[in-house]
Amino acid sequence: MPASGVSAAAIAARLSVLGLLTRVEEHPRHTSVVAEVPESVSAETWREALEVVAEADQFGLLATSLSGRTLWAVVRKAVPTTGDVGGPSHQR
Repeated sequence: MPASGVSAAAIAARLSVLGLLTRVEEHPRHTSVVAEVPESVSAETWREALEVVAEADQFGLLATSLSGRTLWAVVRKAVPTTGDVGGPSHQR
């Protein structure tokens, strides 16, 4: 598992301890953690959840009347230092 996956799994585990239902998703350039936030979350749980996701490279909250509240965090994968850094279209 890439380092981003390990970091994301740790974030997901800590959010799960807080009672949030989480999932980890692998993407080409990052690993994301998505957590469903129930309506009845205490202020203390919110504070702890924000401390956890603050360890990610990016995080945010998506709140809609249809799907409720979803807390997300992104951990970027390491950028290659040599070779096809920009992909095949950017090679010289």
